[in-house]
Amino acid sequence: MTTTATTTLIDGIGLLYTGDPEREEISDAALVIEDGLIAWSGPAAEAPAADERMDAAGRAVIPGFVDSHSHLIFAGDRTAEFQARMSGEPYTGGGIRTTVAATRAAGEAELATHAFSLVREMRAQGTTTVEIKSGYGLSVEHERRSLEIATTLTDETTFLGAHVVPAGMDADAYVRLVSGEMLEACAPYARWVDVFCEEGAFDGDQTREILTAGQKAGLGLRVHANQLTEGPGVRIACELGAASADHCTHLSAADVDALASSGTVATLLPGAEFSTRSPYPDARRLLDAGVSVALATDCNPGSSFTSSMAFCVALAVREMRMTPLEAIRAATYGGARALRRTDVGWLRRGARADLVILDAPSYVHLAYRPGVPLVHQVFLGGLLL
Repeated sequence: MTTTATTTLIDGIGLLYTGDPEREEISDAALVIEDGLIAWSGPAAEAPAADERMDAAGRAVIPGFVDSHSHLIFAGDRTAEFQARMSGEPYTGGGIRTTVAATRAAGEAELATHAFSLVREMRAQGTTTVEIKSGYGLSVEHERRSLEIATTLTDETTFLGAHVVPAGMDADAYVRLVSGEMLEACAPYARWVDVFCEEGAFDGDQTREILTAGQKAGLGLRVHANQLTEGPGVRIACELGAASADHCTHLSAADVDALASSGTVATLLPGAEFSTRSPYPDARRLLDAGVSVALATDCNPGSSFTSSMAFCVALAVREMRMTPLEAIRAATYGGARALRRTDVGWLRRGARADLVILDAPSYVHLAYRPGVPLVHQVFLGGLLL
């Protein structure tokens, strides 16, 4: 015996931001969900009949946020480090090893419970897709454990054994470990491989070696690139066909040209600049050059302890010269492109019914009313959370 899927009509939508470049915005709109997918969207006057109806009462609807860069598997607290930065100390990335020590000492249940609470926090704020990295284990056992936990929370898991070199270990020896035994243990739990290409972390040659090994193991590529200084990270990412180069704070003209002529997305992480009092990336320069841009939280305990994509949208508009439309696009469709996904980040027919009803008439209010909890309801795969 077969059953017919129930269809749900959401109408009364004041403004529907679809994320679909062919028709991004529809006023006085409606959409239909069927079997967890978007079956139809358009003007409410043209809406088809459905089994169930929900009235959005003039509220705006947007795709669920796609957070394509986060570090959620960790233990410990770096409040003192944050306080020191707010008192004038510069950010150098050195605090990562503090979190490594705390994460190694924590039990698996503690790590899993903490990560789950952060994902739940993200969901409540409208994030329906999240990428989660390892990177606070830095040993074969602890990196594998981190990724195994991450797989219970998302399909978008990233092996970041190359976050920093562990204390007391030779850099070249560690690169060999990451590219060999550690990669072999972690690859079954990861979709991506990432490297922090930066002074004090991994140089260009080391980055290329690790990414190439990850690529041979079947993993997609991501790169922490050009966060603290100009360097080779962005150009290596573009050369090797990485899905994204993340941070992109300090860019040369050659870096911008490389991004514009490649399929690599520039993922900007303004929460990190907010938390470290660093210069913000020049999103306007990237967009005007034709670069594909995404926004993500970089949620981590040291340099960006926020789980709010709405906050990052507001920062992008205020501090990075993005328009509200460009910012919401980068936080949804852009994040999906950074993960090479076509099933999320927009509300076109056939996409997963991940959507947010805002307690506001327009997505512009995400920047217009910063810090205000504007998420009214969240749907994940067509189910109301």
